[in-house]
Amino acid sequence: MTALFTAGQPLECPLRKVEKQWVDFNGHLNMAYYHVLFDESLDVAFTGLGIGWDYTKQGEGSCFTAEVHVCYLDELKEGDPVRITYQLLDADEKRIHVFGHMYHAEKGYLAATSEQMCIHVDMKSRRASPFPDMQMGRIAELMKAHEGMTRPEQAGRVIGIKRK
Repeated sequence: MTALFTAGQPLECPLRKVEKQWVDFNGHLNMAYYHVLFDESLDVAFTGLGIGWDYTKQGEGSCFTAEVHVCYLDELKEGDPVRITYQLLDADEKRIHVFGHMYHAEKGYLAATSEQMCIHVDMKSRRASPFPDMQMGRIAELMKAHEGMTRPEQAGRVIGIKRK
């Protein structure tokens, strides 16, 4: 059996470019479009896990986002090439905890991160349900491939103002 995922390597998503209509009055990528880029790239990762659109359109199950936390670290401007990777931080029978990194594809700097908890949902009952065996097998394989990766600095952050 051929491995679907490479040990110690994040999932690479197709390169994108910042589109003109995504730029706000500050001259950089509007915060909502960071979410769009992360979301569309996560669809690519989900396809590799067998939980993408082909799976969802069968009407049995899908993944819903329960929580997301984006950190905006540096600007992206119109036309900038964008590279997004995903790392699986954790998983159980109903949930996956993923972490995305968004880079300027040419300059290499980290522009943003996205930490997300996704829940598998039975589309008939609209309730959380276990992943089917085949999908759980792929998730387990990715978890094994990512188990030795460094946990991202931004993972698990909490929003708040530190008081002295």
